[in-house]
Amino acid sequence: MAKYRVQNPATGVILETFDTATDAQIESALADADAVYREWREKSVHERAQVVKRAAEIFAERRDELARLIAVEIGKSIAESLDEVDFATDIIEYYAVHGPSLITDYEIPSTVPGKAMIEHRPVGALLGVMPWNFPYYQVARFAAPNLVLGNTILLKHADICARSALTVQEIFEEAGVPVGGYQNVFASHDQIASMIADARVQGVALTGSERAGAIIGEQAGRHLKKCVLELGGIDPMVVLDADDVAAVAAEAWNFRVYIGGQVCNSNKRLIVMDDIYDEFVAELVKLAEGLTPGDQLAMRDGEYAPLSTRAAAETVDAQVKRAVAAGGRVLAGGVLADGPSAHYSPTVLVDVPRDSASYREEIFGPVATVYRVSSDEEALELANDCDLGLGGSVFSTDEARAARVASRLEVGMAHVNTIAAEAAELPFGGVKRSGFGREMGPIGIGEFANKRLYFVAK
Repeated sequence: MAKYRVQNPATGVILETFDTATDAQIESALADADAVYREWREKSVHERAQVVKRAAEIFAERRDELARLIAVEIGKSIAESLDEVDFATDIIEYYAVHGPSLITDYEIPSTVPGKAMIEHRPVGALLGVMPWNFPYYQVARFAAPNLVLGNTILLKHADICARSALTVQEIFEEAGVPVGGYQNVFASHDQIASMIADARVQGVALTGSERAGAIIGEQAGRHLKKCVLELGGIDPMVVLDADDVAAVAAEAWNFRVYIGGQVCNSNKRLIVMDDIYDEFVAELVKLAEGLTPGDQLAMRDGEYAPLSTRAAAETVDAQVKRAVAAGGRVLAGGVLADGPSAHYSPTVLVDVPRDSASYREEIFGPVATVYRVSSDEEALELANDCDLGLGGSVFSTDEARAARVASRLEVGMAHVNTIAAEAAELPFGGVKRSGFGREMGPIGIGEFANKRLYFVAK
């Protein structure tokens, strides 16, 4: 099978294929990124921001086209694809508008006679290694702030979203980024390693698996390169109590099955207090029953879209079967489609033993795994009994009670009475084995900045 391709996951049909880059092409991309950096950094931050703002405008103008591209590539419904295009547009716009003020030089007090300033300077060409689940959003939160800052971008996207990856480069160039300032590269793993080693690359960002993060982090560390890693999560959603159990269960379900549950900060571990557990689970089962496979390009009520690939669906199926073998129970869903289709029916899974391997696995698919607890302390202990620490949430009618639990979650993003607050201005990232560094918001633009001391003596 071709590495870089467009393959409809609903049918398994490969629609386009693309050649992996040659070593000569990689060398050319590195040379261009470095050369353009030296030109791009000399433009004023406001000039760069205007170019990035134009990119946001083009995203908005091409909204329907962009949505259809990723719906075909990765199986998202058109509605979910439109949501992503809009979110990416918002992020690009945010940095175009607010980026310059976020990197304004400022003076700090000094006991040494003179004037001490902190500057935000670019560092050079950056390499981004991006996942397939959000082909535009992931790129926007990496590329937009760094282009405003004055860095240049080399982007290695996932092998199944090749057409959308090329289209993003086209948009940034149309917006006015000099050719070479934003480049998509159809690179191999070995070529990625050589790019990280190259002195012209000054940093690397990856969103992906723990395994990929460990590899990229090791390569970056060996070559003394700054890196930002976002490596997924098994985010807890703790439900302490609820006036309307059905409403909270519906919120939990809708977020858990969004884009087939293939979301890093999805609520993968539902932790529910004993007195409402049975009702909560019964509501999830109602929502899961009677669903049928659908065409992501023309979804109807009661249908679910495919996962990203047949292999992804088979992986989820195998994980659920292992959980059942360990003692878990499937109450609804859990059906892998026949043939080449990547459909896997949204699933309610309970009674997974805490001493099983399945308890510690991230299921990157539409599986709501529910745990029963009988106290706030037990809920918190279960929520933190995880190697990952991306996000988490606590629900209660008593905000102070929820806040006490949420304040002790070992995560990068803690929430009360919402599963995940997401907006261009809100930072995203985790702790523990979910990685390090932040993207988006006022923090994201500083990850690959040279926060330089500038001192003028009196």
